[in-house]
Amino acid sequence: MRAYDQKAILISDFTLNNFAGYLENDESFPRILATVAPFGQVMQVLMNETLDCWQAAPDLGVVWTRPEAVIEGFNKTLQCEAVDLEEILQQVDAFCETLRKLERRLKLVFIPTWLLPGHQRGLGALDLRANGGMAYTLMHMNLRLAQNCSAIPNCIVLDAQKWIASVGSRAFSFKLWYLAKIPFANEVFKEAVRDIKAGMRGLSGRGKKLIILDLDDTLWGGIVGEVGCENLVLGGHDPVGEALVDFQKELKSLKNRGVLLAVVSKNDEGVALRVLREHPEMVLREGDLAGWKINWQDKARNIVELVGKLNLGLDAAVFIDDNPVERARVREALPDVLVPDWPKDKLQYRQALLSLDCLDGGFISSEDRQRTEMYAAERQRSQLKDTVGSLEEWLKTLNTQLTVESLNDANLGRITQLFNKTNQMNLSTRRMTSAELSAWASEQGHRVFAFRVSDKFGDSGLIGILSTEVRQETLQIVDFVFSCRMMGRNIEETLLSLAIDYGRARGLKKACARYIPTKKNRPCFDFLLNSGLARSSDGIFSWDLSNAYPIPPHIEVRDVSAT
Repeated sequence: MRAYDQKAILISDFTLNNFAGYLENDESFPRILATVAPFGQVMQVLMNETLDCWQAAPDLGVVWTRPEAVIEGFNKTLQCEAVDLEEILQQVDAFCETLRKLERRLKLVFIPTWLLPGHQRGLGALDLRANGGMAYTLMHMNLRLAQNCSAIPNCIVLDAQKWIASVGSRAFSFKLWYLAKIPFANEVFKEAVRDIKAGMRGLSGRGKKLIILDLDDTLWGGIVGEVGCENLVLGGHDPVGEALVDFQKELKSLKNRGVLLAVVSKNDEGVALRVLREHPEMVLREGDLAGWKINWQDKARNIVELVGKLNLGLDAAVFIDDNPVERARVREALPDVLVPDWPKDKLQYRQALLSLDCLDGGFISSEDRQRTEMYAAERQRSQLKDTVGSLEEWLKTLNTQLTVESLNDANLGRITQLFNKTNQMNLSTRRMTSAELSAWASEQGHRVFAFRVSDKFGDSGLIGILSTEVRQETLQIVDFVFSCRMMGRNIEETLLSLAIDYGRARGLKKACARYIPTKKNRPCFDFLLNSGLARSSDGIFSWDLSNAYPIPPHIEVRDVSAT
């Protein structure tokens, strides 16, 4: 029997059975079991949770409607009746309030944007005029839909126009509509499935986090060791040079939104770094890279070492190389690394990068934008560590400050992101949406703390989460989530100490943490094993709260959780 990761309910005013079939049979993660709600009963299904279609307790919803079917004012606009735009937008607001009812029923809701009926010309050349143009009206409706849904944590609006543009003139079918009430060709449904799956992977922290790049004939044209830095094809009045610059610009854009960039290249390191530092047409510089392995060793081995140094899993990485032999080697040796086929034509590099759907993520936090700089600072810390005698002496030189915060509107997004992306230093690896986390934290006896770290090299941002629940005279540590790049600096011990102090201040007798093993969270177990907490046979670690837990002396704690 086929196993599914998620259950979905599909709500629409048109027939979605073909879409449901593509959604269920798509092999990529997550595997989805789909229930199609009764045909054409959008409002009834949204408002009545006792209907049979809700009994499977779905995790995910897709609400895909035609604008003329759910917004009365737009239906009149299609009939060329005069309707005030503000009246139509108020109807959009009302529809969005109905969507809000799904907030407590579903973890995630995808809402494709509204489209004009197939081949609808509206007012022709005047259709973007403010006085009744159908395209003008629909643009405002979609913008209002997106604005309203941005305030609903579990609602994600998808740009359906991209699917239509990708399929082209075959996207709409009057014949399918009259025969089966299906407005779109199957290719549109396939594009929708691709976007929905990519969105789910990104929002659950399963999007790729690292792009590992070759250099020669990948980032630039030519082999630098043969032609020299000054003779590389890059920029200038040359179609290939221009294409490679644009390829680098897209990579830089990904870096700016939090995707890490790294290099694995068979090259002389000094020569290669000279290009990164000095070539006038380079968009990417040394500071844009989280790390590199530039030598003449096996690339698969270099990737393993580089990914390990960045405290990531191999399944977080994408490897881009122009050489099919190197791609085959890495693909065979490291099946967890995504190795996309890469075009021979360098003019297509940018398009190939933009077509990858594995890099979708959630919202972009300030920590995402600064992630590469954080890794650069970590390199500086490592270099300092090499010059200082003992670990204790090195830690003292960092001047580490840890700030304790409560869960609030400002940090909820980043906390949810860290909650769902962190695997290795994660006590239970439970996953929650923003709405679920807020609801859990609001229950009596529950508390969620967030932790930020900075030191003399810079601000590392929000790097840890601790959630607790008071059960009679016991403080239960429910979640202990910690960014792996900060391991080994006694910050994890500081978080544990703060949790124990919190329990002691409330007169509790014991603190407990239940470790739930997964494939990736062994580092959390190892930390608990060496933490001084007592361990029982059933995986529970505990501490007698009559005793204080020592806080590392070289870390300054600033607690703003009560403000």
